[in-house]
This record gives sequence, C-alpha cells and structure tokens, in this order.
Amino acid sequence: MLFSIPCDSPVGTLTLVASDVGLVAVLWPDDDPLRVRLGPLAAGGDHPILVEAARQLRGYFAGERTAFDLPLDWRGTAFQKQVWAALLTIPYGETRSYGALARAIGRPAASRAVGAANGRNPLSIVAPCHRVVGSAGHLTGFAGGLPAKALLLALERRAGELPL
Repeated sequence: MLFSIPCDSPVGTLTLVASDVGLVAVLWPDDDPLRVRLGPLAAGGDHPILVEAARQLRGYFAGERTAFDLPLDWRGTAFQKQVWAALLTIPYGETRSYGALARAIGRPAASRAVGAANGRNPLSIVAPCHRVVGSAGHLTGFAGGLPAKALLLALERRAGELPL
C-alpha cells in the first residue's frame, strides 16, 4: 500500500508518497499522472517516512539542508534506477549535463535515454533531477516546469553563498 501527504513549498503543494519501505515519489502540483504511475494512495498523515520527508524538504527550502537522508523505494526499470542513483551524486549547488550523466553511468552514447529517465524521476528534489541541464548549461524540460527548476537552482546557489 502507498500513503501520501501534501507538502507546501515555494514551488507549490507537493504530494509526498511512501511505502513501508521508503519514499516512493515527490509529485508536482500539476504532475502528469502518466509520468509516475502509482495506483491508489491512502492518506498517510502520520506515516513516519512521510513526516520525515516533509521535515527535510522544509529544511531544504529554508536553505538549512543540502542533502536528504531518507529511505528510498525506487520504482522503475534497471536503467532508470541507475540514472536516478547517479542523480544523487550531483553535489548541491552544481549541475551536470545529460551527456555527463550518461558518461557517469558508463553509457556515453545514451544521453537521450538518460534524459528520458531523468524526466520520469519519481523523487524530484530528493533525487535532484533539477541539477541536470542542457549541454550548453541551459535549462531544459522539467516535470515541475522550468520556473520551478530555475527557483530550485537559484535557491541552491544562494544557500551556498551563506556562511554556515
């Protein structure tokens, strides 16, 4: 069974989804239901993984958190999971191109396939697909929309400039 809660954020109300194993998805306000297929969701207001995910996301948006420490329950193909795991290696406040991500997983000719897998990343923000940009550094497609992608990257740039 999957559980969900809403989570207010500067990029709109996100829907957090978890199983008893881990966080399954962070969905955008107008997410295409075909992008991340989940099935029925039960209310999970007191689900410990969802409560902790919401707490960590609030810390991220406040500029107090640069990484997430949550159990993850990836749902996808072996290739997608490989790409999504590689997203976790992109440091906070940095970006990588689709080509660089393809090279990082040992598939240098697969930048388009990496882009497709990136677009289906169910764990937006937590697995930072917003840190993947076009080869010339330009912003490219993003499930949350390009304004949200720009906001997330700007938040990380600003937070990186603050003294700790």
